[in-house]
Amino acid sequence: MSPHLVGYARVSTNQQDLSSQQAGLRALGVPDELLYVDHGLTGRNRERPGLSQALAACRASGTLVVTKLDRLARSLSDARDIVEDLTKRNIKLSLGGSIHDPTGPVGKLLFNVLAMVAEFESDLIRARTSEGMQIAKAKGKLRGKQPKLPPAQEKHLVALHRGGQHTSAEITELFEVVRSTVYRIIQRCTFEEDKNLRPGRRNNDVQELVK
Repeated sequence: MSPHLVGYARVSTNQQDLSSQQAGLRALGVPDELLYVDHGLTGRNRERPGLSQALAACRASGTLVVTKLDRLARSLSDARDIVEDLTKRNIKLSLGGSIHDPTGPVGKLLFNVLAMVAEFESDLIRARTSEGMQIAKAKGKLRGKQPKLPPAQEKHLVALHRGGQHTSAEITELFEVVRSTVYRIIQRCTFEEDKNLRPGRRNNDVQELVK
């Protein structure tokens, strides 16, 4: 008997693409009829129709599948509430294909660490956004049409991209911007850092986004 797998995917803005998450869930064995999504809703918003449908579709001894924990929740308290509900109903949680049992001591520790990292990244981005806006306001630069991200956040975005630990889809989700914005930021930062680089090298960061 095949396992009962229910998939869930989420992006924060209507401009972002769910296809990579959906493809990842299908690759993990989730059938299309049990794949639920939320478009344009942040992970801190508990009122998500797609998530509610996914949780309702789960049954005892089944598994809820997400590609990463931050697709499920962006706060530690919310993540714990969801997992507590799954545990009471005897439903497992799969993160990118790895089954986690949060009831055991090791599983509980790992889950809490992952949830704390997701919450920390979200808080860090908001803090840097706020800090950048305050600095710009103090310098009288908050006039007219503003850039999508402040300079400090743009540097953080580029660093995450170059670190190779996040896909372009994850970066757009993390900073709540569309891919074209990420493209422009990386292109501009790369060009400004070293105008003397050979032409082929200067576009390497941008070319990675389309992979």
